[in-house]
Order: sequence, then C-alpha cells, then structure tokens
Amino acid sequence: MTGKIEARLAELGVVLPDAPAPAANYVPFVQVGDLVFVSGQISQDANGLIKGRLGAELDAAAGAAAARRCGISLLAQARAACAGDLDRLVRVVKLTGFVNCTTDFSDQPKVINGCSDFLVEVLGDAGRHSRSAVGAPALPLGVAVEIEAIFQVK
Repeated sequence: MTGKIEARLAELGVVLPDAPAPAANYVPFVQVGDLVFVSGQISQDANGLIKGRLGAELDAAAGAAAARRCGISLLAQARAACAGDLDRLVRVVKLTGFVNCTTDFSDQPKVINGCSDFLVEVLGDAGRHSRSAVGAPALPLGVAVEIEAIFQVK
C-alpha cells in the first residue's frame, strides 16, 4: 500500500526492508489500544550488523548513522503492525535508545539523534517524541545501537 508516509520515504530514497523477525522468544511488536510497542531494533544494514563501541571503534557520527538504521527498522515494524499501511501512524510517542559505549563516552544523545532526526524528517511533527538515551557496556551481538519505540496508531 502506498500512502503519504511511503511517498515521503521514496522522496528520501529510503526503502523499508521487511520487518526483521525476532531472534528469540518474544514478539516484534504488541498493540494495546492505540499504542504499538516495538521491540528493540538493532543497528544493521544491507551488509549486516553494524557493530562496535562508541568511544572506541566508532565516533558519534558513525553511531548516529547506526541509530538511523534502527529508525528504518522501527518504521518497518510499525508498517507490519499497521497491516502495511503506514498512514495509520498518528505519532511517535517515545524512543528508548541504548548505545554500546566506553565508560567515558557521554554523547549518547548525539547518537540517538540519528534515529530521532530521521523520524522527524519522515513524519514531520508527528515524528517528535519523548526519549531516553542510555549508555551500555555491551549490546546483543556486539551491535553499536539498539532502539525501541512506542507509536500511536489509528
């Protein structure tokens, strides 16, 4: 199904992948009322996992690019939750971002901005959200970033 949000993604040259399948005993999203809770999406692209620690192998710009890829996966999951119709999205309610980083790295918000900025670029004001950006000493599979989201849908 093609709508306003899909058209905006096309303008930006972004093709959403199929929604990634869960890697363990959980579901990729749960809808409760008009809220969709999307499980954490890890940093990956067409070449595979985006791995590394911020403050060691990666800098904030590389982390922000990895977070943007998480945003693409979050929208793919939201599309699946909306039965293929992204125009059912009302807004992004909240993001929680986890950054694989050294103990002295303190730019977690700059990293998660990669996802936040992407969602606003695609959704406009509906992409603005509350947010947490947290540093972690390790993330699953050694990925650089993991982000979960709550979306409001109609």
